[in-house]
This record gives sequence, structure tokens and C-alpha cells, in this order.
Amino acid sequence: MKAARLSALAAIVLVALPLTAFAQWQWLDKDGRKVFSDRPPPTDVPDQRILRRPGAAPAAEATPASAPVGAAPARPAGQDRELQARRQQAEAAEAAKRKAEEDRIAQTRADNCLRARQSQNTMSAGLGMVRMDAQGQPVLLDESARAAEQQRIESVIASDCR
Repeated sequence: MKAARLSALAAIVLVALPLTAFAQWQWLDKDGRKVFSDRPPPTDVPDQRILRRPGAAPAAEATPASAPVGAAPARPAGQDRELQARRQQAEAAEAAKRKAEEDRIAQTRADNCLRARQSQNTMSAGLGMVRMDAQGQPVLLDESARAAEQQRIESVIASDCR
């Protein structure tokens, strides 16, 4: 009799064992259809549409009976806090990176503005302007070259001196 019970128990375990490997992820796609997979859903699927995760109870069992249909499934609190902390840390790092880049751009604009105003003062003094050509030889700017340089300086002032 013990052998029969033991073999029945072994048969039940053998039948139930593969069920743990089936579709550990379950979510609703963009059309509202249930998707079952052994892989996580795409990144564009929001958390509230994920119905089941590996190792977690199905959403129907996890949500209380009074919860409305389509409510977010219950998740372990520790996992959410850790995920939230990592998300906040990543957002803070991204914000710091954006701020540093904005500060660098602002400093560059301020430097460009200062140089453009100094060049404008030099041009308005009416002194002869000399530039170096491609061979490294000094070349005196004629009136058309001075006008083009003055126009370039004014465009830099308009864009960087706000």
C-alpha cells in the first residue's frame, strides 16, 4: 500500500513539475490581450499591465476581491522600494548630468559673448585689422572683409548675449 501511495505522489510531482516552467510572465498587450511568456515583457509595457511575474502569485490570486478589475497586481514591498530607490538615484544622476551640461553651455555662451563684445569694440575703434591667412602670413582686412567680420560678431552677440 505504501508503494502505491509513494508512486502516486511521485506521479503527481512529475506532472506538476513542468507546470512551473510554463509562462512565468503574464501581461496585457496594447490591444488588451493576455500574453504569456517565459521572458519579461517589452519595456514599453507599463508595470500596471503586468499581471504575473516569475515566482509571484497570479494577479487574480494576489489582488483582493474588492479590488477593481484591471487594478495593479500586488508586489512584494521590498522589491518596489528597491526599484523605486534605484529609479530615483538614476533620475538624480540624469538631472545632475543635464545641469552640468547646461552650466557648461551657459559658461561657453558667456565666454563667446565677452569675446564678441571685445571684438566689436576693437572693430568700432577703426584701427586696421590684421588676420593670418592659410600660410600663416598676416593680411590686412579690407572694407568688405571688415563688414563681414562685423556682421559675424553681431550675430554672435545676438545669439550668446541674452
